[in-house]
Parts: sequence; structure tokens; C-alpha cells
Amino acid sequence: MFCRLSAVAITKHQWRRTLHASVLVCGILATTCAVAEYPDRPIRFIVPSAAGSAADINARLLAAELAKLLSQQIVVDNRPGAAGSIGMELIARAVPDGYTIGYGTSAGLAINRSLLARLPYDADKDFQMVALMGYQPNLLAVALSLPVKSVQELIVYARNNPGKLSYGTSGSGTPSHLGMEMFKYMTGTTIVHVPYKAAQQAIAEMIGGQVQMLFDNFGSIVPHVKSGRIRGLGVTSRKRSSALPDLPTLDEAGVPGFELTAWGGVVVPAGVRKTTVTMLNAEINRALAAPALKEKVALFGYEVGGGTPEHFTEYVRQEAAKWAVIIKRSGIKFD
Repeated sequence: MFCRLSAVAITKHQWRRTLHASVLVCGILATTCAVAEYPDRPIRFIVPSAAGSAADINARLLAAELAKLLSQQIVVDNRPGAAGSIGMELIARAVPDGYTIGYGTSAGLAINRSLLARLPYDADKDFQMVALMGYQPNLLAVALSLPVKSVQELIVYARNNPGKLSYGTSGSGTPSHLGMEMFKYMTGTTIVHVPYKAAQQAIAEMIGGQVQMLFDNFGSIVPHVKSGRIRGLGVTSRKRSSALPDLPTLDEAGVPGFELTAWGGVVVPAGVRKTTVTMLNAEINRALAAPALKEKVALFGYEVGGGTPEHFTEYVRQEAAKWAVIIKRSGIKFD
């Protein structure tokens, strides 16, 4: 009798161990499947800039390629305003499940931290960098009604007419604003700032003659230069752009050392699991290598980036330090 009871007890013990092991294995398999299935629904892609802006154009090109690779819809959600802070805060506060990603810009990740006294997010703590999409120079352009055809002629005209020229931007504190302030500082000119809500408004106002000049990203402004609606004077990168090879750099045109590039990349909220970040990084790098995307962005003088999340993180750190110096020297600060 004792022996039979022992046998039964051992059998039950073994059964419990087997059941526990089965449950554990099922749990592991369920977790693995859940991760492997990402993404199983549409992804929201927040862009902290207006529709039609350079950041929006770049983000949509990337989204189109990435959607193919992920076999899932990516919905671009434009949230402009407050130098990109509105959209960046939405990204930071989103549920960290990988279904909200964002387009982090030079303003949102590097500039605002030195420019705005009260930032509604922490660029270092609230985001994980996924991948740097790339870099894009700005273009210095003027209205056709302005009687200048070179950077040097513009500088002379501005010095002879202090405070009579105005320049438009997509908002206070944006790279186009800081770039023009840097231009004024380096050339000893006085030009009035007129901020708009979006780059397209500033460009339209310049075409109409309400403002005389501006800096803006190639994606927004090159089509207007090529169509002859405005006049391009120079590019802000260290080397000429293949999109407009006849235009000199500002360094070549008489403003030694001038350089201004806008950049952007994909970020996610800080709590997104590392496996999701790693997967997104790999697919974004594949998307950036697609010939169709490379061909399209080249039309706007865009240089594709890519690389690891760590590379993007370090790049943001370097850019933040650079802009901190520029902002401090310019004396610009917003409450």
C-alpha cells in the first residue's frame, strides 16, 4: 500500500513539474511570437513640422519605403508649432509600444534645449534615437524684386540699407531663423525677422514681395528656385550641392566658415523595448539604401545617413553642443 501511494505521489509530482515546464515554454513562445509579430497594426509617424516642409517631405519618403518593408501602413501625423516642441512632446508622451514613432529634427533634439527656457520634454531622457535619416543644407534665397544677384551684392545692399530688409522663417528659434542670425552676425548686417507658422507661408510671402529673403531647407525651396519664382544665391553646406551645382557655397561666396545643415531621424519614446528599436533600426537602414529613396532625396541635395542608434545619439550630443554656442553668442532666448 505504501509503495503504491509513493508511486502515485511521484507521478503527481512529475505531472506538476511537466505542467510547470509546459506553461513556462508556452509563455516564452507567446512572448517571442508577440515580439515577432510587431508591427501587427498601423504605425503613427509624428512629424513636428507642417505638411510640405522639408522635414515632412523627408519623413514621407522614408515612411513609404519603410511601410513596404514592414508590410504595414505608416500614417504621417503633422504636428507643427512652437519650434517643433508640440510634436516632440507628443512623441515623448506616447505609449511606448513601438506604434508611435517620430521624426526628430535638429530643432527638436538639439536647438530647443538651449533656446527655450521651459521645454516640455527632455531630449536626452524622453527619447530613444533609432536612426539618423540624413542631412540637408539650407539655401539662401531672395525675392526677384530685390536688385541683387550674388551673396556679396546682398551683403553690400543690406549694409547700405540697415533695417530695411526683412527675412521670413518657419518660426522663431528654427534653424532658418538661427541661420540668418548667424549670417547677420558674420556679415555685420541688420535685417528684420518676420516669423511665420510654416516655411511655405514664408516662401509664398517672399514670392509676393512681403519679405525679401530667407534661409530654408532644399526640400522646401529648390522647386521654387528651379521654376524661377525666387532667386537662389548660395548653399549653406561646405561643398556645393548636386541639386544646384551652379550655386556657390556661402563660404565660397564671401562668408568664410559659414555652415548650416538641417538633419533629422527617427526617434521613439524612451520606454520602447530594445528589441523593437533594433528591428526598426535595421529596417530603416534598409529603407535608406533603397535606390528609389536615394534618387528622390538627391533632387533636394539630401545626404542619406543611417547607422546605429548609438551613432545617432552621439551625433545629437555633438549638435546640441554646437548650437548651444551659437545661441549663446546670438543672445536669443525664449520663455
